[in-house]
Amino acid sequence: MNQNKDKDKNEDINNEDKDQNTASVDNDHSQRNESISTNEKHSLNNEEDINNDESNTQDEIKDLKDQLLRSLAENENLRKRTAKEIEQIKKYGHISLLRDFLNVVDNMERAVKSSTSENKTESGMKNLIDGIEIVLKEMHSTLEKNQIKKIEPLHEKFDYNFHQAMFEAPSSDYEEGVIIEVIQPGYILHDRLIRPAMVGVSKGEMAEKEKKDE
Repeated sequence: MNQNKDKDKNEDINNEDKDQNTASVDNDHSQRNESISTNEKHSLNNEEDINNDESNTQDEIKDLKDQLLRSLAENENLRKRTAKEIEQIKKYGHISLLRDFLNVVDNMERAVKSSTSENKTESGMKNLIDGIEIVLKEMHSTLEKNQIKKIEPLHEKFDYNFHQAMFEAPSSDYEEGVIIEVIQPGYILHDRLIRPAMVGVSKGEMAEKEKKDE
């Protein structure tokens, strides 16, 4: 009888151990499942973050492309406007100077009309000369108004930047390289040469002595 009771107790203990082992296994499976579920959630979150980053990058690239295209379009428009303005300046930039010279032309025509074949008297010729002098004064005034200055470098040192030597001659009065004659005056606009002055240049006293010795 006692043996049966001990046997029953042992079976109960074994059953409890089995139940505990089963519970422990189930608990391990549950923890593993929870761990797998957590990892899957992290993986999904990472994929979502990557997708969001890619989407943001694509949006930024699109914005940069739009900005670049707008900048290129603006630069092209600016280039066209600048080219058009330069063309207009080339065509009409000297219109102010020409407008001033029209007054000179008008006065010259009046001076010529005042000396017709019927008016060849002394007073008529005097009026013509006076008219021409007035026109010349007005012309010089127009040139100065437009920053066009006359170059008359008589007795100055020769400068190849503004003068063009037409001949050289010996001189006892001027040293070598000094301008002794202005054949035709030159002109400059601001600091830019329009036409060089045509001049004769001294070769100096030594050249004159050599010429006499010969």
